[in-house]
Parts: sequence; C-alpha cells; structure tokens
Amino acid sequence: MHRWMYECRWTAGRLAALVTVLLASVFAMLPPPASAAAPAAGPPGVLERFVIVPSESRVTYHVGEYFINQNNRYNVAVGVTQIIRGELFIDRARPRNSRVGTITVDISQFRSDSERRDNYIRNRNLESARYPIAEFTPTEIRGLPESHVEGREIAVQITGNLRVRDVTRPTTFATILRLEGNTVTGMATTTIKMMDFGFDPPAIFGLLRTENEARLEFRFTARRATQSSISYPGPTHAGRLHEGYPPR
Repeated sequence: MHRWMYECRWTAGRLAALVTVLLASVFAMLPPPASAAAPAAGPPGVLERFVIVPSESRVTYHVGEYFINQNNRYNVAVGVTQIIRGELFIDRARPRNSRVGTITVDISQFRSDSERRDNYIRNRNLESARYPIAEFTPTEIRGLPESHVEGREIAVQITGNLRVRDVTRPTTFATILRLEGNTVTGMATTTIKMMDFGFDPPAIFGLLRTENEARLEFRFTARRATQSSISYPGPTHAGRLHEGYPPR
C-alpha cells in the first residue's frame, strides 16, 4: 500500500514538472504583450543663420516735397541705399523661435535723382555725413506661424528700436517674408516723422518745403550663411554741397 502511494506521488510530480516545461515553452513562443508607445519627441529646434545680401537688397525713402517757386509743384523724392548689414535666424521646425538680428544702414549713401538734394540732406538736413549709420534693433516679431510651409509668404509685424542720428524711437515694420530653400526674401515698410528723430523737414524759404513724414521701404534678400564670404559694396565719396537746391 505504501509503495503504491509513493509511486502515485512520484508519477504526479513528474506530470507536474512536464506540464510546467510545456507551458514555459508555449509562453516563450508567444509575442510579448503590446505596451503603450511613448510619444516621439520632435527634433530640437535648429536656428539657421541667413545673411542679408547687399547687392540684392535696398532701403528706400519716399518724401513728399513742394516747390514753392514752381507754383507749389508736388513731387515725391525717392532715395536709395544698398549699404546694409544684418542677419536673420530661422527655425524651420518651430518658426516662432525665429528672430531677426540688428539691421544697420548707411544713410549717408542715399542717392536720389538729384545730387543737389542728396548733398543738402547729407550736410544740412539729416546730417548723415555726421551720423552715417541708422540702426534697427528688433525686440518682437508678431504673426509667426506654428509650422513652416516651404515658399509660403507670411505677414508679420516686427517691432524694435530705430536709431537715427542720436535719437532712438520704438518703430514697427509691416513685413512680408518668404523662405524657400536657402533664401529668405522680404519687404518691410514703416512711416516715421523726421521731427521725432531730432531734425526738421528740408525747407528753403520761398523755394521748397517738404512733408514731415517719410515712408521707409526695406526690400531684402538673405541667404543661408556658408564658409564663403559675402561682399558689401563700398561707399562712394560724398560730394560737396551744391548750392542752389532745389533746382531752379
């Protein structure tokens, strides 16, 4: 009797061990249970540096003027300079991280259709021969999109501090930007008042008066920075003051 019970217990033990081995083999063949995948983190933002190309950029002023000695004939004076330096830093993954560096313009090199006007402004009115550099330092960009679409134009407001002569004023430029490949193009416009920057509108008693407002337009092309250098057009020599402006 005891021998029979011993053999039964020994047989049951062997069966349990065999079942355990079989179950372990089956579970080993099954795929592991699916687990919730952690959300993939987006790539870290990379700021790409773009440098303004002076030969493909320009700053233009538009100022209304009246020639009193010509029956108050109205004219819009237009002057242009291409002596511009500046950089943009673009984050394609997170456009709202993008920023604009300080923009400097040599306003002593403004050229219009009248050399007499240019020299009068340079030496008597704006005194840009004495204060040749205007500087815009952006502090805020409003309107940047959440995502980048290649080649799409976007409208933004760029606010910052504009320094002309020795006066600095808060200024906002309405700006259109377009990024495609390695090139950023754009146009920024604003209107300023000359007296806000410490100088009077050009006026010659009995001959000429100009409006206080000046519309500024900045058209630019900037390219992604590489090891190659970017050349800047050199300033030309300022001519001497020509008496007799405005034209007779």
